[in-house]
Amino acid sequence: MDWETHARGLAAAVVRPESRWYEPLATTPRHVFVPRWWDGGEAWRELRDGEADVEAWMAAVYADRTLVTRVGAAHADHAEAGALPGGGLPTSSSTLPSLLVSMYRHAMVTDDSQVLVTTGTGYGTALMCRRLGDQQVTSVDVDPYLVGAASSRLAGLGLHPRMDVVDITGPLPGTVDRIISTVSVRPIPTSWLDALKPGGRLVTVIAGTGLIVTADKTADGGAVGRIAPDPAGFMRTRHGDDYDSPTSKVWEQAWEADGEATEICRYPLLYPTDSWEVMSMLALQVPGIDYRLREDGDERTVWLLHPDGSWARATATDFLGEPVVHQSGPRRLWRELQRVRNRLNREGALPVYGARVLITPDGATTLTRGTWSQTL
Repeated sequence: MDWETHARGLAAAVVRPESRWYEPLATTPRHVFVPRWWDGGEAWRELRDGEADVEAWMAAVYADRTLVTRVGAAHADHAEAGALPGGGLPTSSSTLPSLLVSMYRHAMVTDDSQVLVTTGTGYGTALMCRRLGDQQVTSVDVDPYLVGAASSRLAGLGLHPRMDVVDITGPLPGTVDRIISTVSVRPIPTSWLDALKPGGRLVTVIAGTGLIVTADKTADGGAVGRIAPDPAGFMRTRHGDDYDSPTSKVWEQAWEADGEATEICRYPLLYPTDSWEVMSMLALQVPGIDYRLREDGDERTVWLLHPDGSWARATATDFLGEPVVHQSGPRRLWRELQRVRNRLNREGALPVYGARVLITPDGATTLTRGTWSQTL
């Protein structure tokens, strides 16, 4: 198997040859960490097995793409041929390499940095070990199987970083110079501030948004930084085998019921996740908001759902048509979305990217830009 040629091709696609991340990408066999994965988009229709189709395996694994390895509680490693994972959200994956490198670059890792990363498949841990040496790397995950599998695969490459089964929102092992989380959190855990050395940096994404937080620890035990100018999306932290479904009952009501209020929207229909900026601003203002989309020919329907019982359903029959919106519950979610879009139209941009980040020692996180301020 000529995986080296594939790995060099991936490295060339992601970074320039003089980058310090080129050699880690070019010398790390990603296929070792992703022997099987779930494919097929939202339906997760197929189990892909690398050994069954080596050519397709190499093409997929050494492409700059995310490969989902776990849906709900169903890990692809444990599935039988022809099995389906059923419903649910992705709960683990091998992140696309360019995004991993982007997060690592935001961390401004130096040659002597002690770094804590999240485990997942272990591929990102391997890249960091190649960059720094395994004795400078700690890798944690809430899932014992993921930590065990990654440890074995890393050891097969001669890499032996510190590996721990840890809920990253709780106490962390040891102290480090960098914390790089490729799962999203809200709020920033205070345990990260405790684990960072003075002047250390944390990099993560705010759950529900596309906002990368970079913040450096300050003398008072808090941290200050910025929202990076580029977006990223990561699965949020989980504390068990699967995510809770706080909007499942709301979804049953919102599917086709008439709303307490019905109106015509003056903007074309938008699925919020299609716009990083709009989605992020909305999620900051309405924490916990969830989305659904259905497309049926020329008809498109978007649902906004919230655990407090609020929901909105908007349907349009063509791309530029005026959507009919039904809304119910204690807040009007579509109007919240429209306020964000009104601000975008009025000002030409939203204040989320480039915002200043202030994290107090007790973990309260505030984003500010100009006159805009939002506390998580």
